[in-house]
Amino acid sequence: RWVRQTRKDVLQLLRSIPRIGQKLALYAMRGEWSFKSFFTPGMLFEAFRFTYIGPVDGHDLPALCRHLQMAAAVEDGPVLLHVRTCKGKGYAPAEKDPTHFHGVGHFEPETGLLIPSSNKTPSFTGIFGKTLVELAEKDDRLLAITAAMPEGTGTNLFEERFPERFVDVGICEQHAVTFAAGLAASGFHPVVAIYSTFLQRAYDQIVHDVCLQKLPVIFCVDRAGLVGEDGATHHGVFDIAYLRHIPEMTLLAPRDENMLRHCLLTATTAGGPCAVRYPRGAGMGVPLDAELRLLPSAQGEIMQEGERVAIVAVGNRVRPALEAAAAIEKEFGFRPLVFDPIWLKPLPAAQLAEIARTFDRIVFVEEGCLAGGFASAVLERWADDGLLRGQRIRRLGIGDAFVEHGSQAQLRELVGLRAPDIIRAVRELILKD
Repeated sequence: RWVRQTRKDVLQLLRSIPRIGQKLALYAMRGEWSFKSFFTPGMLFEAFRFTYIGPVDGHDLPALCRHLQMAAAVEDGPVLLHVRTCKGKGYAPAEKDPTHFHGVGHFEPETGLLIPSSNKTPSFTGIFGKTLVELAEKDDRLLAITAAMPEGTGTNLFEERFPERFVDVGICEQHAVTFAAGLAASGFHPVVAIYSTFLQRAYDQIVHDVCLQKLPVIFCVDRAGLVGEDGATHHGVFDIAYLRHIPEMTLLAPRDENMLRHCLLTATTAGGPCAVRYPRGAGMGVPLDAELRLLPSAQGEIMQEGERVAIVAVGNRVRPALEAAAAIEKEFGFRPLVFDPIWLKPLPAAQLAEIARTFDRIVFVEEGCLAGGFASAVLERWADDGLLRGQRIRRLGIGDAFVEHGSQAQLRELVGLRAPDIIRAVRELILKD
């Protein structure tokens, strides 16, 4: 602290010298910066008038505490404390392969070897990676871009097959999107694979660099919905809300891994910005069609014809909706309609309008935030078209709160997105006077 005070006093003294004081102070500061630049990498931050402290060994706790106290003592302006750590420090398997140990399931602590999962169903991410390679075999203009997550997004499979058509830009989601826009403007078909929560960082680039230019960039939005133990910072619950209102954007939500394959093919032919959102974890175990097919634009699928109650379920909530419908039929003796919109933008407006005209009791289910989400989009459309006539409507989704840590099953129970929650919502609607 006394060094900083002395520095301020010297600069103030120099500035007080008539006529040449300001220049002398400037020369003194430049000399200080030049001297510091020989010993520290932090001059970039000093140029922004940050007080730079470091680099500090983050594993040396006494040194770290001392430098934290030093940073806390700075009273004039922002401070940047530069701390260096080794990922997996102290655990040899993690130090040797930090990428693999970024996020793991069960493993043997003694060896670091993974314990194979009992669930042999391929993940959505794995199916995406294989399908992307399959599409690239037939389209040499298709390129894959990720932001420091090749294994996490499944694009590592693409990298192995087409290394010259794969780019990992590092932790720079904004650059990934703008780079993809440039490629699209040059006639390529770029696929940007980024987790839903991280794509938020590139919102401005999605708007200005892609959608405003109407460029055919394909956004593969992995980890859409509740992701589990990574917690509030990683849940992908906002993507429907922050993508659907952007002009020119198209948005699809496959209900299972087979539909994901068809959605990817459809996205490559969209001719403009298109996003496909899909969840983390194992797929539904459905058979995969041998041939990919294009999905008709703005057209969903009726999964089950029914009466009295309509359940409109988005993406991976279709299966629990069907389970709930079966339970309702067993309990009350009628089958609810179950509808999968697939297209979140543009909406399957004609089919949804028919539901609004036919059913007085409607349940929406989506693994995303309710504010600005899919149900919000449908109700806006129905209001504009004069289709709201006093129907009893329930919306199941993520409320106005951040969701904590926990397994996906625990969190879906917490927020009310399981089959029993859908059953409860339907029961309340049909028993209410």
